[in-house]
Amino acid sequence: MFKNILLFCIALISTTQLVAQESYTFGQLSDFDKNLIIYEKDSTANAVVLYEKGDNYFKVIDNRIQVVKKYYSKIKILKKEGLSKANVAISYYTNNKVSEKIEDIKAVTHNGQSKIKLSLNNIFTVRENERWSTKKFAFPDAKVGSIIELEYTLTSPFIYNFKGWQFQSNIPKIYSEFNAKIPGNYVYNRSLIGFLKLETNTSEIEKRCFKVDGYPESADCEVLKYAMKDIPAFNDDEDFMLSPKNYISRIDFELSVHYDLKGGRDRFTQTWQDVDKEFKQDKNIGRQLTKKGFFEKNVPESLLTEGDSLTRAKNIFNFVKDRFTWNGKYGIYRDIRVKNAFDNKTGNIGEINISLINLLNSAGLKTYLVLLSTRSNGLPKKSHPVMSDFNYVIAKTIIGGKTYLLDASDKLMPFGMLPYRALNYQGRVMDFKNDSYWETITPQKDNQLYVLANLELDPETHKITGSYNEMNSGYLAIERKKVLNDTTEDDYLNDKEKEIGVNAEINDYNLVEEQSNEKRTVENFSYTDNTVLDQNTLYINPFLVKSFGSSNPFTAEDRKYPVDFGFKRTYTYAAKIKIPTSYTIVEIPKSINLSLPNKGGRLQMLVNSKPGLITVSFKLIINKEQYSPEEYFSLKELFKQVINAQNNSLIVLKKL
Repeated sequence: MFKNILLFCIALISTTQLVAQESYTFGQLSDFDKNLIIYEKDSTANAVVLYEKGDNYFKVIDNRIQVVKKYYSKIKILKKEGLSKANVAISYYTNNKVSEKIEDIKAVTHNGQSKIKLSLNNIFTVRENERWSTKKFAFPDAKVGSIIELEYTLTSPFIYNFKGWQFQSNIPKIYSEFNAKIPGNYVYNRSLIGFLKLETNTSEIEKRCFKVDGYPESADCEVLKYAMKDIPAFNDDEDFMLSPKNYISRIDFELSVHYDLKGGRDRFTQTWQDVDKEFKQDKNIGRQLTKKGFFEKNVPESLLTEGDSLTRAKNIFNFVKDRFTWNGKYGIYRDIRVKNAFDNKTGNIGEINISLINLLNSAGLKTYLVLLSTRSNGLPKKSHPVMSDFNYVIAKTIIGGKTYLLDASDKLMPFGMLPYRALNYQGRVMDFKNDSYWETITPQKDNQLYVLANLELDPETHKITGSYNEMNSGYLAIERKKVLNDTTEDDYLNDKEKEIGVNAEINDYNLVEEQSNEKRTVENFSYTDNTVLDQNTLYINPFLVKSFGSSNPFTAEDRKYPVDFGFKRTYTYAAKIKIPTSYTIVEIPKSINLSLPNKGGRLQMLVNSKPGLITVSFKLIINKEQYSPEEYFSLKELFKQVINAQNNSLIVLKKL
């Protein structure tokens, strides 16, 4: 237990009031708690954590050393949407032999002067799967204005499961504090994740604080205290973001070494050399990489022998891609059986890409397995191997001095391109004869949308008719192919008509097969805008296709984490508008020329006119995969201009 609980200051909520509070007493509220109506640091907040604290320590229970976590929180519900915080689910880990325990649950709803306590009969236990269970309950009579107060104790026999503390959540917190007392025979790696700074970061040694019966010596303890205040809500709905795991502010703990009381040592954090050795012997990955003989017997000999190295590699890649259907599972640490997958023609990521590695090696093309973490899974730690950070595998081969990273699980993905989900900057190449090493993942560079449009105002029908060609390349072409594969042509063209205008009708459509390939799509459209333009003054928007839709994806005031596009891209739009002699040009859109710092991107729009003709040239270049939080404001302003140009660039004509 802790000897002292330090005083702290709750954040300054208004410009006139500073509220200081000592350690909480369950069931008691301050005047500040009661009077808070709007959290001024975030007026959009539907609820706010007034105070949060965790005390963590080690204790001998039932002759077993266990970790005890005492948790307390106090939340004010400010809006109707915040009522979801009154529904609580506390997960805990279990296995066939032992289990974590959730005990001493206290929950009270404060409504003015009344206190409504949670009845223990209203706490339910749900078995989620073989390893996880959940305690679920709802705060009684919670409503807007309520303060909900929660306290419970989690006891865990799994010492390695001492995970740390998450400061940030989807609602703001005024104050959050994490305390721990760790015996010196347990050594944990710890990492501060996210962009927020600690308000308190202290570490002290308490002598002879931990005693186990039967052993003469007591262990010293490290006493830790971490705290943050004025913690903003984390919005995981922001566009163009890697996994929230990379950015949400927290302290992570990972057991590195355990010294038992008899003087022995167990090391939990491995080196990459340790991992390399284990992988080589592992039946799920290591042994599955040695099935060359099976594949040599079950594929045509010509597949492995005919053509030069690059031709053989492409043929093998296409063979695996065509034969296997991905079952939607990743499966890199268990259930990898390449023989069964080959026979069944379906498999997980590990089975498909390890089959590819086997075949490439059988063809004399030295190929390595690469461990990855997908974009949604988070960036892997580079300081030391944490195998749970990885959830994906691909292949690496070198042909003619050029490196190719391959993934045969996506039937639309060309040779040498990785699916978007795998564009997560670095992977670990498992070279079992030498040391494993990090490999940089470089996305395809040529990713373009190019539109060439022709519009004409018919003086007889007073309608706009026109046509446009749309070319997509690289990842933009893959995205378009997925849309075409997953959508009926009618639905696809209906969406295209809405993009042009509410009264638009596409008269003819053609996917130009002879100009399209695995990295490019070319489409032709002709259309009529059925809006009758018989006024003396006409307003025409020349943009039939809009890059990034019709609204700015960046609306937040600021951003604490990077904007991540995954790959560079360029959007080009060129239009010719033919004006009949019965109309004169009154106004054309203004030209734009904006550049991001450090050659990060550019927006250019040029509009020219001459009698009977207006030309529009628009180009948006996103020249980086990722932009830092410091670059956010420039990027936001650039996109503001992009959306405004596409939505509000009006050509004004007047009838003679």
